[in-house]
Amino acid sequence: MEPLKILVVDDTVVYRKIVSDVLMELPEVQVVGTAHNGKAAMTKIRNLQPDLLTLDIEMPEMSGLEVLHQLQSISPRVGAIMLSTLTQEGGAMTMRALELGAFDFIPKPQSGTMAENKVAVREALGPMLKAYARSRLIRDRLSSVSKFSPIIPPRRQRPLTTTRVAMESVGLASIIAIGVSTGGPNALARMLPHLPGDIGVPVVIVQHMPPLFTQSLANSLNNKCAIDVREAKNGEPLLPNVAYIAPGGKQMKVVAGADGKQRVIKITDDPPVNNCKPSVDYLFRSVADHYVGRATGVIMTGMGSDGTEGLKMMKNNGATIIAQDEASCVVFGMPKEPIESGIADVVAPLDMIAAQILKTVSLRARMPQTERRNG
Repeated sequence: MEPLKILVVDDTVVYRKIVSDVLMELPEVQVVGTAHNGKAAMTKIRNLQPDLLTLDIEMPEMSGLEVLHQLQSISPRVGAIMLSTLTQEGGAMTMRALELGAFDFIPKPQSGTMAENKVAVREALGPMLKAYARSRLIRDRLSSVSKFSPIIPPRRQRPLTTTRVAMESVGLASIIAIGVSTGGPNALARMLPHLPGDIGVPVVIVQHMPPLFTQSLANSLNNKCAIDVREAKNGEPLLPNVAYIAPGGKQMKVVAGADGKQRVIKITDDPPVNNCKPSVDYLFRSVADHYVGRATGVIMTGMGSDGTEGLKMMKNNGATIIAQDEASCVVFGMPKEPIESGIADVVAPLDMIAAQILKTVSLRARMPQTERRNG
């Protein structure tokens, strides 16, 4: 396999050196050049034809966002991984960069020595580059395949069906739990707006992100969705028609309220699970415990396998499991094991996940519009 050709774009000499040094130490990667701003980068993209940019967002003359705009028309096959500052403004600009097609982002280290910063960048960038290379191969392999209807994994002989009798036999979900990582902000932005504002149940979401960025994600999604979307706060009750996103750098779970009936959000500083904080497994385990037979688990695009063990617990406790299919994932990591192990009831392309969720929540949501009006 040919090495991944990368152009390093940053207006800071220090970060150009840190990123370049890290990349030159990684296998199957070739640094083809550097650029000190977006304008210089566009010239070098035409001459060097890189596969991927590491791209600073805030630069003079032409910002990273402006580069992404131009790439869409000039070089749409060139990918980008953003280097973002850990600020509220940086988080908002990063959400916009992901909307413009950036593959993912890493936060710039804010302190420490050059050696410590190199370690931090290497730990974040190394797995991301492997995921990007795999996604390119999969994208090329699947480029000629059209989107399919939701398919039933062959190892599951009694899947969720569209009949009311079958739906009543598995019970209606009282909560939707979603786990997602790389590619998640865009996937959520495409899926969540299809959920109606009166869906009638709460939605809890873990998106792997650092602090500050989850608030920006919640704000961005809230502007697009009929349901309310917010960054979760410790102790707040789970309300219907609200989506709660786990705060970056914290763990989120569902616990019983003081009356033993109401379920509330608990935000903790517990250690990482699967090297993730927030962790999908951490959330899913609590949903399995508190919503026996009344939950829907959704696993979507992302690196790694966070969420698999929690989904198994949910499945054992009567939950319905929906997984995003390989063709529509940016990275087919997190849904892969649940699908291959046979615990997924439905495997669906991204654009059909919302419809599959609604089938598990309400019979009314599945009726034709005329039947709803007459009912």
